[in-house]
Amino acid sequence: MNDLLLFPENISDPKVMAFFSTKKGSEETHLLGIAAGIDWNNVYTPIQKHTNIVHILDSARTPIIADAVVTNHFDLPIAIRTADCVQVVLFDPKRSVVGVVHAGWRGSAQGILKKTLAVFMERFSSNPSDILVSIGPSICGTCYEVGPEVADAVSKSTGAGDYVSKRENSIYVDLRAANRLQALSLGVIKDNVWIAEECTFCSADKYHSYRRTKGAPGRQHAVIMLRS
Repeated sequence: MNDLLLFPENISDPKVMAFFSTKKGSEETHLLGIAAGIDWNNVYTPIQKHTNIVHILDSARTPIIADAVVTNHFDLPIAIRTADCVQVVLFDPKRSVVGVVHAGWRGSAQGILKKTLAVFMERFSSNPSDILVSIGPSICGTCYEVGPEVADAVSKSTGAGDYVSKRENSIYVDLRAANRLQALSLGVIKDNVWIAEECTFCSADKYHSYRRTKGAPGRQHAVIMLRS
């Protein structure tokens, strides 16, 4: 990784470009665009509201409210912005479909990643075993302390798993692990899921962290694009 972007290790196909930006990359998008080889002015980013809305991007380019975007158009970079929430890029190399997902606890509780995968399968006839899922830097389960209502909401959507833990009467949720389980539940192959090791809260010098900075506005990007 350079100081601007991180490439998911499970996506190396020359037909696609995918990356997660660092704090420096998100603050200097002109340099990020140069490093990634794209015109940043052409990047499509939805209006994120912690929904479970998946936008299928076709000819219209006006941003709409959504927390996931899916497209099969070439040379059209799509992105979401996060600061602790789970950020996901998706790629089906056989059907040439890509997607990005913003999955905070509300989105995870509403199964937004599962809904996005369903769009791949139902709209584009993807086989879940072909889909590559890459989860970028986000807050880890050791740092993400939550109330019981958050843990219950995520558990209802995800099912049983060790992504919920308790320490000294506090509850912690690993949203990255929860979303991995949600992907596997729809037929994604275990070896096709990659999770970045870095935690945004622990590495606040490198990534924006909403919790660490108590609501500061900075965000990093998850970007993916099909190459023609």
